[in-house]
Amino acid sequence: MSVSTARKGSRIVDRPEYASKFSPLTARRDTTVAVAVQAMKSKNYGCIVITNGSGQVEGIVTERDIMFKLVAENRDPQTVVLSDIMTSDIRMAKETDNVLDWLRIMSNERFRRLPVVDSEGRLQALLTQGDFVSYTWPDLMQQAGGLAKAAILGQLHYIVIAGLAVIVAIVALAI
Repeated sequence: MSVSTARKGSRIVDRPEYASKFSPLTARRDTTVAVAVQAMKSKNYGCIVITNGSGQVEGIVTERDIMFKLVAENRDPQTVVLSDIMTSDIRMAKETDNVLDWLRIMSNERFRRLPVVDSEGRLQALLTQGDFVSYTWPDLMQQAGGLAKAAILGQLHYIVIAGLAVIVAIVALAI
């Protein structure tokens, strides 16, 4: 499935927040889970991206992978390596992809982390659903404001009639 290249302003790379993203945590596939978890803990990250020597993404290991594929199976984090528990069939975005397209895809396909890669498949950033929500929040608030205005204007004739009725009642009482 191809994600559309977006017009300026709605592309991932055009978001002002994108430039300030922290570098993703990466490791090689032969890193032990114990070493990876210590790195995740020290940075307070919920995942680690598996890359090869060229920086190309090979997979991802999330807290969920560690819980389900290691802890739940009573495996030893000192001997199990990341390639044994990584998710290798992952979706990856390009910087020129549309923010809203990926928000929809992540929501529909129920995954929370999205590596952003260059044309060679090298990791550039890692976005989360939270990032996409913060990227789209101002747009959503603007749309909500527009809908509220439309709703109020749609009811304006009732407000005018009610206001006139109050004025007529006040005038009638004053006479």
